[in-house]
Amino acid sequence: MLPSQPLLHAAVFALAALQALASDTFIAAVYEHAVILPDATDEPVSPDDALALMNKNMDVLEGAIKEAAQQGAHIIVTPEDGIYGWRFTREAIYPYLEDIPDPAVNWVPCTNPTRFAPAPVQERLSCMARNNSIYVVANMGDKKPCNASDPSCPSDGRYQYNTDVVFDPEGKLVARYHKYNLFRRETQFNYPKEPEAVTFETPFGKFGIFTCFDILFREPAVVLVSELQVDTVLFPTAWMNVLPFLTAVEFHSAWAMGMGVNLLSANTHNINLAMTGDGLFTPEGPLAYHYDSRTEEGCLLLAELSARPRLSPTYPPAVNWSSYATSIKKFPEGNDTFSGAVRRDIFTFSELRCKAGNYTVCQGDLCCHLVYQMSNKSKDEVYVLGAFDGLHGSLIKYHWQICTLLKCQSTDRNTCGQPVETAQTKFEMFSLSGTFGTNYVFPEVLYSGVELAPGEFEVLRDGRLKSKHGTSKPLLTATLFGRLYEKDLPHPLRTSP
Repeated sequence: MLPSQPLLHAAVFALAALQALASDTFIAAVYEHAVILPDATDEPVSPDDALALMNKNMDVLEGAIKEAAQQGAHIIVTPEDGIYGWRFTREAIYPYLEDIPDPAVNWVPCTNPTRFAPAPVQERLSCMARNNSIYVVANMGDKKPCNASDPSCPSDGRYQYNTDVVFDPEGKLVARYHKYNLFRRETQFNYPKEPEAVTFETPFGKFGIFTCFDILFREPAVVLVSELQVDTVLFPTAWMNVLPFLTAVEFHSAWAMGMGVNLLSANTHNINLAMTGDGLFTPEGPLAYHYDSRTEEGCLLLAELSARPRLSPTYPPAVNWSSYATSIKKFPEGNDTFSGAVRRDIFTFSELRCKAGNYTVCQGDLCCHLVYQMSNKSKDEVYVLGAFDGLHGSLIKYHWQICTLLKCQSTDRNTCGQPVETAQTKFEMFSLSGTFGTNYVFPEVLYSGVELAPGEFEVLRDGRLKSKHGTSKPLLTATLFGRLYEKDLPHPLRTSP
């Protein structure tokens, strides 16, 4: 007699769980999705039209999920806005939202879709996870009714949240996270009253989850890693790349290294909005990443990661980010310093006029030190050492400390800090350090063509970012990116009752 489908499914899942338990590693996937966008409108479309658009995107996501599962992936992360896009007013997004219950209700939408209000998106995501025996991470919209007894209830009588959901290999909803740090254009959504620190256990480690802009703030990002000790962070994002420091692949890889955690970063793909770049990042560096600013195609990445990286023999030691820079005999600060803007941030720069040397640049409480030697200095290229210590942002202001060695856009020093993607100059060596006032520092090295440099640099315990050998490709920037969360200004938009 052949086993029934439910029994067969349970047996397959149990076997997969045992296999995962027997290993210290797991296979993860991220999918960079070229989202099919709705027509821009201020008026809500019908629920049927909204679902039709979402199903088109979920058709693509389902194909990626099936492929990942066939290649042995235990979990797949899909992007922020990956199901419906972002062209919405508050009213226009409403037909795309569902009421997402607390995971404590122990619900498998695939097998019990009518238990709560109509939820066709949750049902389909649940079935994707269940039918492929894989954890599925997706981003969608949650709606919650409220009434006049709630002083912060919006005038339309509902909260609307940018929301991540996680379904386990049986299709059960195991995590729901409401984005806490909304980007300034996300006026269609509400801010949660309190930050959520969402974690869940798997056979391959403890997972946490947050969304896009959240990564730049203490809550929930630092709380999950430093206080709740998650092993892996799931990160749906819709990241618009900003050179020289904030392209998706360089900052997300740097954040994983600086925080000592796995980061599964899934980005949307829209080259007109400079959205591209996803990856599977670890404390030791990227295992796989993708950056494509030329084509309109999505991309699936897979890699095998350590399930509990803190227990790994290769886990990087703790770093005192200011130890070296505060203890050395200070090199004389160059007299030829000048100011330059990286977007709106005014850096103090000093031009590297020689092929080798020692330089110091200071701003505020931060002094940045550089020892370097170029191997093939191009006469048409200018490099600078820069320092920034201050608040960043036009509306939401948060405190950065940055030390950077970067290539200017041209030989005109007024272009230093402007975006540039190509270079010709290689370095035989560089060593960058700073007198940081924080333990939260993220090391970035970016090569010409927006390529990472895995295995070609190291961070010493005394806080020096050093090349291991000569750079194999021309250098765009080497940066230590620090965050002083305690100096952030109060959020001007988030309100509580």
